[in-house]
Amino acid sequence: MRLMGAMLLVGWLSFGCCQGVRAQEVEFGKGEYYRRDINMQQRAMPLPYVRESDVVWEHWVWRVIDFKERSNQFFYYPVEESGVHGRKNLAFVLWGGIVRDEITVYEDDEFKVPVDNARLVHYYTKADTVTLEIIDDEDEYEYKTVLVPREFTTEEIFRLRLKEAWYIDKQATEQYVRIVGMAPVQEMYKERDGEREYRGAVTLFWVPMLSPSVRTLLVQHEAYVEDNIAQLPSWGHIFESRMFSSFITRETNRFNRTIESYLTGVDAILESERIEDKLLNISQDMWEY
Repeated sequence: MRLMGAMLLVGWLSFGCCQGVRAQEVEFGKGEYYRRDINMQQRAMPLPYVRESDVVWEHWVWRVIDFKERSNQFFYYPVEESGVHGRKNLAFVLWGGIVRDEITVYEDDEFKVPVDNARLVHYYTKADTVTLEIIDDEDEYEYKTVLVPREFTTEEIFRLRLKEAWYIDKQATEQYVRIVGMAPVQEMYKERDGEREYRGAVTLFWVPMLSPSVRTLLVQHEAYVEDNIAQLPSWGHIFESRMFSSFITRETNRFNRTIESYLTGVDAILESERIEDKLLNISQDMWEY
């Protein structure tokens, strides 16, 4: 009798637990089995304060991240605006911040001329005028002009420009680097005789990386880097940890010129590597053995 009573008690407890679980069922959205909102609650940590008197050496460089390199492909994919598993590529993350008016972008890398977000969105999504040739039942031609809506796309954005400040803090006796700004670069093509003709690359806008709103936007979105999509780094972590490969295109100089303005081909590559080595060697030269 005691055994039967215990079994009945366990059965009722199991039934009650199941009922409790069912009562707590929540809709998480199609295709999701748990709520994904931890990242959206994140806020960027304040940057350490730097005193002017503590900066004993400073150098500025501009570099390019090429999305066509295998190690940088997570910057480009996924190309769908909706993303994959809730993750979007960097360009769509920035574009979403612009559409929602969460961040301010600029026309130049000095961040002197702000861009009106509404005008920028209208420029890249305005309707195109298309002339259609319509044939009626009597084989008569009629031309009609219609407006075709256009959407912002990232399929031609293959590069990202960075502006960095390298400096040595005498209090910490260490070399640091801060990414001051970034700019997506879009390749432009024109249809001619049924073929696409490359017309050059255009910098879309400059994003101030030191802005708290921009840094918060980056830590709230994850990059599609690894196979374990439950633990992916945020875009903020990507830049802070420098999880990318790049090459230098310019350094601070009295002529305010880029490497490609005075060198080409292999010489330009060697110059870029020379500047990179110079930045790394300066931190080593601080020490005496």
